[in-house]
Amino acid sequence: MRTLAVLAAALVVGVPAALASESHPRLADLEGQLMCPTCKTPLDQSDAPAANRIRHFVVERINAGDTESEILDKLVVQFGPQVLAAPRKRGFDLLAWLLPLAGLVGGALVIGVLAWRWSRAREPAPAGGAPEQNGRVTLEPELERRVDEELARFE
Repeated sequence: MRTLAVLAAALVVGVPAALASESHPRLADLEGQLMCPTCKTPLDQSDAPAANRIRHFVVERINAGDTESEILDKLVVQFGPQVLAAPRKRGFDLLAWLLPLAGLVGGALVIGVLAWRWSRAREPAPAGGAPEQNGRVTLEPELERRVDEELARFE
């Protein structure tokens, strides 16, 4: 019973808030979401006559009480989906949002696998060894003599 009361309260508070955010769009908000069909720039950066006509249409629809999604849908019907600055998040247009994420995840996986393989491909360190070697590689006697002579020059 208590859960039902909580759900009813959430609906009473949540639904009007969600509808209110959709019910009163502003021109400034919609200008950033729309593209000018002639100059292919965002509407808020365009002074083309077509952009001005779209602005006038948006203001008329706002004054008529249309919601943001209704205005966008009417513009898509009139100008096509290229009037939207970003693709819709449904249908085939959803690929425009998902493919970059899939590319990032795939790239991270490839880099991770390559790093793992690279770290496993290195030769293992010699186990143990004589204490006098101290984990160093032994040199040929002639090469060790030359290294000692060169180091002696700097002392």
